[in-house]
Amino acid sequence: MITQCPIRPGCKYIYKFTIIDQEGTLWWHAHVSFLRATVYGALIIRPRDGHSYPFPMPYKEVPILLGEWWNTNVFDVEKLAVATGAAPNLSIAYTINGWPGDLYPCSENKMYKLKLLQGRTYLLRIINAALNHELFFKIANHKLTVVSIDARYTEPYVTNVVVTAPGQTVDVLLTADQPVGSYYMAATAYASADGVLFDNTTTRGVLAYDGAPSSTTPLMPVLPDFNDTPTAHKFYSNLTGLVGGPHWEPVPLKVDHEMLVTIGLGLEPCPANTSCKGPKLSASMNNVSFVRPTSLSMLQAFFFNVNGVYTTDFPAKPTIEFDYTNASINNNIPMLFAPKGTKVTKVKFNSTVEIIFQNTAILGVENHPMHLHGFDFHVLAQGFGNYNPATDRKKHNFINPQMRNTIAVPAGGWAVTRFTANNPGVWVLHCHLDMHLPLGLATAFVVENGPTPETTLPPPPVDLPQC
Repeated sequence: MITQCPIRPGCKYIYKFTIIDQEGTLWWHAHVSFLRATVYGALIIRPRDGHSYPFPMPYKEVPILLGEWWNTNVFDVEKLAVATGAAPNLSIAYTINGWPGDLYPCSENKMYKLKLLQGRTYLLRIINAALNHELFFKIANHKLTVVSIDARYTEPYVTNVVVTAPGQTVDVLLTADQPVGSYYMAATAYASADGVLFDNTTTRGVLAYDGAPSSTTPLMPVLPDFNDTPTAHKFYSNLTGLVGGPHWEPVPLKVDHEMLVTIGLGLEPCPANTSCKGPKLSASMNNVSFVRPTSLSMLQAFFFNVNGVYTTDFPAKPTIEFDYTNASINNNIPMLFAPKGTKVTKVKFNSTVEIIFQNTAILGVENHPMHLHGFDFHVLAQGFGNYNPATDRKKHNFINPQMRNTIAVPAGGWAVTRFTANNPGVWVLHCHLDMHLPLGLATAFVVENGPTPETTLPPPPVDLPQC
């Protein structure tokens, strides 16, 4: 309901788009309810003919899609959560390329297997397509070299563990430099919220070297603890951009629109005459809990200049300042309830927007993967506690910051991002934990049209097409 209405049941919709200055791994997915639990896939953009990767050509490229599985209709999972006000039922498994792996009772012999030639280097395109879980990913006895994130090249970063939030992609080089044998690849949850239930299972697949006996028991990697925030933060914060590499963009230094945006959970009263046991879960940004339109998409309203679908008064800073990461805020009951609204930020074409995301302790701190449609942004800095301009501005990286479209804001912390609004339209900014989006952890940017020749827009039809 932001850039388009949902595709009606039984109907089709054709997307046409131009790829500009992008190379690497992205993905496509459904954006209604929990349907993206199974409706997703890789979108791989390779260099143009005659151009090469900024790293040695791999022997083979392999997509690794990490997902979640429910033994029920995923639409009903969200429907039940919305009706009762409780958190959605947990998934029962994680998957690697659609296979749960041999640690689950229903799939002992159903796991993803990748054949390797000793001495060869492979490019693994890792995509976190899970709905509600960040994931640790590891391969027994092998190092991984990160070369790209969210279709943006990075300085090579060597690690033995990858951390991905829902919506993120990580491209890594894997060299088959170990003795001939079999090795497990495994993924399990990074769960940063204290006391919150999560899917505490592990999916795994097998890397089998050519010539390895089929009877060989694969080696299993030692995975981080589920709440290993230091390991997650080390990975997220040590990635840097590849200056001078393909499609590198320097940081815009002049900021036109500064924003400090708090993100977190909250509560809302139960509607009357419902099965909700109340109060129900909610979420907000700058104390505004986002409500999606129901009749027109916001892009239609923008294009046809229709009033009443959204307002352009999303606050650029918290309406109430407080000690954001201090748990004592939960004693102030009114602060747990954010008003509802469809509020957006309107910006000029080609203006520079800086967003400082600040996690709050309302109902507990948690790592939030914040995803911006329509743009990539520079990640200038990230840390823990309350953002302090006097000291934390000195930590900003203007030389080689990572670029991406989804930032995992540290639990009880902050992240500074900056982007150029050079893509006209209406673009949603939301948490990519799918259970948080319907709760209201979202807003949008309306980017005005650029300096193109003036064209006369057609008058809106008497009856705009309804969604």
